Amino acid sequence: MGLVHANIDLINGADLVLFRRGYIKEKDIKKMKVKALVDSGAYMLAINENVKVQLDLAKVDEQMAELADGSKKKLDVVGPVEIRFENRRANVDAIVLPGDAEILLGAIPMEDMDVMIDPRHQQLIVNPESPYLAKKSLK
Repeated sequence: MGLVHANIDLINGADLVLFRRGYIKEKDIKKMKVKALVDSGAYMLAINENVKVQLDLAKVDEQMAELADGSKKKLDVVGPVEIRFENRRANVDAIVLPGDAEILLGAIPMEDMDVMIDPRHQQLIVNPESPYLAKKSLK
């Protein structure tokens, strides 16, 4: 199976809370569309330092992580981040990879959104058998 990428929206979760409570305007919510590698071998959402800065995400923790080259490194964990894909969303923390590393959509946010990899078409899809399939507005 080849590599699977998906276009997802990443949103500063703290900004969403401030907007919903009337403290900031919708235009002030920091968000971006990104192309992420769908990586069921990764646990978390992994972003790079540039995304962390653009979304102005706060550090909430540090965590030891094993990188693709087998090295282990202590990395920042930031959040909250809301991920949106089609009619799904998940609120997660993200681990920050060094430099401009590729964004990874890991198993935990995929499970939370009830999405899956379609190997035949090599794409991320909403689980077609999901009881959560009722189309709800994300706003």
